[in-house]
Amino acid sequence: MELKIEAQARGVRIIAGEEAKNRRVLLNQLIAIAEAAGFEEIVLPSIEPSGVYVDKAGPEILSQMYVFPDKKNRSLCLRPEATATVQLIADKHFARQKNVKLWYFERCWRYERPQEGRYREFFQFGLEVLNPDSDTICDELIALAEEMVGLKTSGYVLARAVKRGLDYYTTDGFEIAVPALGAQKQVVGGGTYRQGTGFAIGFDRLMLCNPVT
Repeated sequence: MELKIEAQARGVRIIAGEEAKNRRVLLNQLIAIAEAAGFEEIVLPSIEPSGVYVDKAGPEILSQMYVFPDKKNRSLCLRPEATATVQLIADKHFARQKNVKLWYFERCWRYERPQEGRYREFFQFGLEVLNPDSDTICDELIALAEEMVGLKTSGYVLARAVKRGLDYYTTDGFEIAVPALGAQKQVVGGGTYRQGTGFAIGFDRLMLCNPVT
């Protein structure tokens, strides 16, 4: 169930009870699939220098970011997505390693009009493969994404060669949508960037899918 308080900001939720338990069950299932495929967890900061995204992300995300100065007037932001940070980590720490497999489960923030399946504070589960040496890595990741979405529904549609709205992608990416969700039907988005290939699942939207029967 969702709990409300008078001081609550728009687009955020307080989740308790059975819904919180169900979210944990799904998260554990996603982690099990990722770790069986050789991925290890990485935990990322919630607050970033805003330049991380100014340099790498597209105009849509830039217009939705929560940006603020710190006490020394440095421009910071609440993380709007995770892959831009992973790219910087790849350059600094994994440049000489092949097939570095990472998974994350993080809160993200974007200033959007709240509605069912779209929140200002939301959760992403993602997989990233840094410096892959396989030509089939995108297909392998798509198969993992389909397996994860398939935990909740069989009624999904995979689209390849999709133009993604982030400037760091080097080729067209892929998406998985669940038409039954209506306007907020995109559940997975991913593609290839200079340092690797990855995808993110909109965890909140996946939770809204009707379970497989």
